[in-house]
Amino acid sequence: MQAAKPLFDYPKYWAECFGPAPFLPMSREEMDQLGWDSCDVIIVTGDAYVDHPSFGMAIIGRLLEAQGFRVGIIAQPDWRSKDDFMKLGEPNLFFGVAAGNMDSMINRYTADRKIRSDDAYTPGGLAGKRPDRASLVYSQRCKEAYSHVPVVLGGIEASLRRIAHYDYWQDKVRRSILMDATADILLYGNAERAVVEIAQRLSAGEPIAQVTDIRGTAFIRRDPAEGWFEIDSTRIDRPGHIDKIINPYVNTQDMEACAIEQARGPVDDPNEPRVVQLLPHPKLTRERTVIRLPAFEKVRNDSVLYAHANRVLHLETNPGNARALVQRHDTLDIWLNPPPIPMTTEEMDYVFGLPYARVPHPAYGKEKIPAYDMIRFSVNIMRGCFGGCTFCSITEHEGRIIQNRSQDSIIREIEEIRDKVPGFTGVISDLGGPTANMYRIACKDPEIERHCRKPSCVYPGICENLNTDHSALIQLYRTARELPGVKKILIASGLRYDLAVESPEYVRELVTHHVGGYLKIAPEHTEEGVLAKMMKPGIGSYDRFKRMFEKYSKEAGKEQYLIPYFIAAHPGTTDEDMMNLALWLKGNGFRADQVQAFYPSPMATATAMYHSGKNPLRKVTYKSDGVTIVKSEQQRKLHKAFLRYHDPKNWPMLREALTAMGRADLIGNGKHQLIPSHQPNVDEYRSARRKNSTPAGSKKAGAGKTKPLLTQHTGLPPRSQDGNPWDKREKAKAAAEARRNAEKGKGRKGR
Repeated sequence: MQAAKPLFDYPKYWAECFGPAPFLPMSREEMDQLGWDSCDVIIVTGDAYVDHPSFGMAIIGRLLEAQGFRVGIIAQPDWRSKDDFMKLGEPNLFFGVAAGNMDSMINRYTADRKIRSDDAYTPGGLAGKRPDRASLVYSQRCKEAYSHVPVVLGGIEASLRRIAHYDYWQDKVRRSILMDATADILLYGNAERAVVEIAQRLSAGEPIAQVTDIRGTAFIRRDPAEGWFEIDSTRIDRPGHIDKIINPYVNTQDMEACAIEQARGPVDDPNEPRVVQLLPHPKLTRERTVIRLPAFEKVRNDSVLYAHANRVLHLETNPGNARALVQRHDTLDIWLNPPPIPMTTEEMDYVFGLPYARVPHPAYGKEKIPAYDMIRFSVNIMRGCFGGCTFCSITEHEGRIIQNRSQDSIIREIEEIRDKVPGFTGVISDLGGPTANMYRIACKDPEIERHCRKPSCVYPGICENLNTDHSALIQLYRTARELPGVKKILIASGLRYDLAVESPEYVRELVTHHVGGYLKIAPEHTEEGVLAKMMKPGIGSYDRFKRMFEKYSKEAGKEQYLIPYFIAAHPGTTDEDMMNLALWLKGNGFRADQVQAFYPSPMATATAMYHSGKNPLRKVTYKSDGVTIVKSEQQRKLHKAFLRYHDPKNWPMLREALTAMGRADLIGNGKHQLIPSHQPNVDEYRSARRKNSTPAGSKKAGAGKTKPLLTQHTGLPPRSQDGNPWDKREKAKAAAEARRNAEKGKGRKGR
């Protein structure tokens, strides 16, 4: 992997003399107080401005400020006119535009396409403060305000829409967002490197149209690229007959060679790739090769070609060997440079050590911002995920290579939270990131990592080249909880339990010290066919972790519970799969308090399955096996009903479905039957709801989370002589409270 210029090695811009601002200004009055006559960069965002490193606008803004640029913020502007986009004046260099920490459509709509009633990134949690496809609309308004000022598009919404993409809300394939937004350049992934490079080059007088060589960027190309060797992607994974072709996927170790497919005798299936012979190519290097994806017009009209394009894009995500991609839109090309080089530990420390105020901008007064309240006492220790789950967008945005902070940097941030953040009670709510336990885990050999093209390091099993050592994370936990003034360190990020079981010492450490009564994990399903489409481990990994969790909880003398969550209606899921999952839930004593249905986010592999009915994890052809898709509203409701098999409102639908499936034997009042044959009346239903209400404390355990929360059975006959575990928990809490009161009484007498 080529070296990248360190973020802290650039010369500072002249405006460095102003120094860091208490907050990046949101008004002309604040600019005047800082002595600024103008902003060099103005960031437009769909989120409220919180000066905290969990918010993208704060990271980019503070980073550019550290480079010497004056940065202003326009947060949640009124998009109905250009007026709000002019309130800070004209920026000297560019507008930076992002929809916010979430895709604006996912932020605004549920998986059933219903408008949400709140927005966690808005003061007061109010909905309606950003438009649909916010980054597109904001870009257009910026151009209306100052047509000659470059617009740099970024954030997760831009990342996931950088090529032609399936749009779930319109049920069609849309063009690259760059075509509709009228922006000048798009940054995808974590964009620190790209945005600093762009700011430096624009400040030196270089036109934005000439900035075409930065990794992690996409732009519109109007003329052919000179000096590039172009490969048609359909020759790589052709949806049909295989010809003699140039194939860039065969040899990933020879950086100066290409592969020319040649037939070596007849093959049984003409749709399968033929044996290849590696031959040198005098003109081709990986750095000067671009793969042409099928044009927008083709993938819009042909879902198999769409699945093929999605597959090729995901094969080109490793920064160590990825090639550039190009896709035609009418008469113009969208050109995607290879992904950005991951940041080093020193660079991560630099970014997270910038002078964040760690609170919302004072303009919001005492108004609560729910997303901030959820993360204000949490610390991000790493970025990226090598899990490759097909329904998740982390890999597409943050990359598959883990980027770590140093322990010293993390400890300094905990101390800063302790000393500066209002309301701190001694509890750090999370030390994590995209996952809880990938900190400092990587491939054993950098050369193997550089050449690897696997979509996951942990599926179908943990790669033999992956170092699963959790010792650095264990040491971090131990050091953090010993800090003066820190009472508890909780772990709230999603735990990769198939990785955790490789380190029993880590599981013991986690369970003994860092679980607050409940631990949420994500098996997602129980059936192998569905899990294969998700690229998730089998339920056996969950069972293994559960045994370790219970063992170490008992050794620690703690009563703690696992809360697994699951997805309904994922591509590849049949009605029988959901029935088996419901039987597993009942057999293991779980009831889903909330239900998560599959949400087709732009560019995800599972979304390509949903749209095309094909599996992009394998070679895509018109004759390749299809994937079961759950699209109708009625079937999606049924799959969610199986997850909430215990809710009497779902019983009529489930009885009808089970009868149609030939499984009427599961209807009745027996121990091994799923739902009763009797439908309660209104009074009986209300009584059952009161009897089976969510146990005290479980809502707190899942506060602020959108994942399904599952709770142990209540109001049912006890599963053992120990009785209801929740009764035991409440008794233990009451006894502890009595002991504390007794100790307080002794203390008063002593004085």
